[in-house]
Amino acid sequence: MKKIILINLIVFLIFGGITAQTSKVKLEVVSPNLHDTTKIFVAGNHSELGNWRADKVELNFCGNKKWSSEFVFEKGERLEYKFTKGNWATEALGNDSSIPQNTVLVVNNDTTVLSTILNWRDNFNFSVKGQITGKVNYHKNFVLDELKPRDIFVWLPPDYEINKSKRYPVFYMHDGQNLVDPRTSNTFIDWQIDETADSLIHSSEIEPFIIVGINNTDDRSTEYSNTSLGKKYVQLIIEVIKPFIDKEYRTLTDAKNTAVGGSSMGGLISMICAWENPDVFSKAACFSPAFKYREFDYTSVVEKDTLTKKDLMIYIDNGGVDLEKILQPGVDKMTAILKSKGFEEGKNLLVFIDKDATHNEAAWAKRIHLTLKFFFGK
Repeated sequence: MKKIILINLIVFLIFGGITAQTSKVKLEVVSPNLHDTTKIFVAGNHSELGNWRADKVELNFCGNKKWSSEFVFEKGERLEYKFTKGNWATEALGNDSSIPQNTVLVVNNDTTVLSTILNWRDNFNFSVKGQITGKVNYHKNFVLDELKPRDIFVWLPPDYEINKSKRYPVFYMHDGQNLVDPRTSNTFIDWQIDETADSLIHSSEIEPFIIVGINNTDDRSTEYSNTSLGKKYVQLIIEVIKPFIDKEYRTLTDAKNTAVGGSSMGGLISMICAWENPDVFSKAACFSPAFKYREFDYTSVVEKDTLTKKDLMIYIDNGGVDLEKILQPGVDKMTAILKSKGFEEGKNLLVFIDKDATHNEAAWAKRIHLTLKFFFGK
């Protein structure tokens, strides 16, 4: 009898204990305006939610204009997600037809979350504020083995067509869709780096420079991290995109005049680009960077690097709301590591924290002037 009780106890601890650490989450979508044959997907910050792939995790159609799927997550898991019809050009809108922030759910118990969606991005006519300022050229289909093809744009400084003999520094930036054109930005608000750069150049606060915006793909999370695909992406920039830019435009090709930057995972890959290739990039701008987040941890890589001090300028910033709070420990740790390796704030390191800022393009647009003055200031 005691043996049976002991066996049952062991079974409970093994299986019941595990179950006690997880919860079921059912996501339901009701969208009265969609046809029953429409496919709806959830995209979020967890592998079960597709790691932000817009077309990976499809919900099941249940009839009566309802779609749903059930998931199991660890208790305490913080989820962020959105719904799409298969790509980001068809994402769900708020009931006021605005681009909503990510839905956030902290998993504590079994729960069902019902979302009623009346509007989708592809069937709504927006009145988009903002425009592209300055001269922008577009180039298509940059490829490298294992990577999806992508387009880029090139923003030229105001005097580029006037000073025909002048050469310019270059700032390579990730998530190109979100940088200068509100119509292509995933929130319909762009970084406005074109307006900011144009203004600072005209006021003689910074030297003129060229911006190269590199579009992301559906593999963004993997390409922008310390993975084999991430290394391929860095290789694409160094071996394919940069040579093209240096050939087609009047650039200053040395590392001293080559910067790289981005936000979130784009901030992480910017650090990777410069830290591992200081002979190519001398400046890295890391906005709200995912230095240490979930399975990503680049702080330990930098900490273990025993090579001599790298000749780099590094800009790091972060907000203080929602996801920014989760990213802050990684920002703090990376800052401490860099200082231990001889980086000095105000000299070759600039760290800025805006405790009221959230994790989006509007927030980064407000801070981009700090980066431009740090990298290209006179």
